[in-house]
Amino acid sequence: MARKLDIRRFPGFLPITYLCLFLLYAPLIIVMVYSFNDSNSITNWGGLSLRWYAEVFTGVESAKFKAATINSMTIAVMAAITSTTIATLAATAMLKAGRFRGKAISFALINMPLMVPEIVTAVATLIFFSAIGFTSGYLTILLAHIVFCIPFAYLPIAARMQGIEDTYEQAALDLYATRFQAFRLILLPLMTPGIISGFLLSFIISLDDFIITNFVKGAGIETLPTAIFGSVKQGIKPNIMAISTLLLLVSVIFVTLSYLVGRMGQNKK
Repeated sequence: MARKLDIRRFPGFLPITYLCLFLLYAPLIIVMVYSFNDSNSITNWGGLSLRWYAEVFTGVESAKFKAATINSMTIAVMAAITSTTIATLAATAMLKAGRFRGKAISFALINMPLMVPEIVTAVATLIFFSAIGFTSGYLTILLAHIVFCIPFAYLPIAARMQGIEDTYEQAALDLYATRFQAFRLILLPLMTPGIISGFLLSFIISLDDFIITNFVKGAGIETLPTAIFGSVKQGIKPNIMAISTLLLLVSVIFVTLSYLVGRMGQNKK
């Protein structure tokens, strides 16, 4: 019997792993630690303090960041709801409709935003909106986010649907349920963990997006990532570290919830 290959036994694997983890998470940890710095400097430690978190909510720039946060949250919610709905319908068609012409091409088109560099997507989206005479603003950001979030919502939904046996739907049809009733009463409840996971994932992708948003937002509207970038161009301030830490915390919470909901669905299976 062939022995399993254990890559952990390869020489140098463990040090390289630790190095990658350090390079990935050390900057985040530094930002989080210095967001509690009492000093006005971003490099000199002056003791623990929550002054910069208070500055986020009551400082000179608080109104700007509040408006940007509202824009980010509303866009993320609407983009997540719409993209999750489209992804659910797409997953149902791809996995439950049997074979049809163009199925492979449809699958490639759904997943293409994951493979195309985001800067290319941003430039293409900007050119498209300009070509059709669409004024850049809130709506262009929303439309771009919906399209970009569809594959992120599709992946957990499709993964969940693939784990549902056809016997449930067939049993419902044998009991004289219509196709729609079988979908609504049997398939949809079983897909719920995947749908929730897809919604959470697409929400956080939309909330954190900067590149596409920066290209299509136009003048006079900001989301939280673009507002942070605008402030950083004028110099890195300690309150930016506090905002970044809060945004990072929200991202971690939503990604964790998405993972837990997905695991819940697997355990129920």
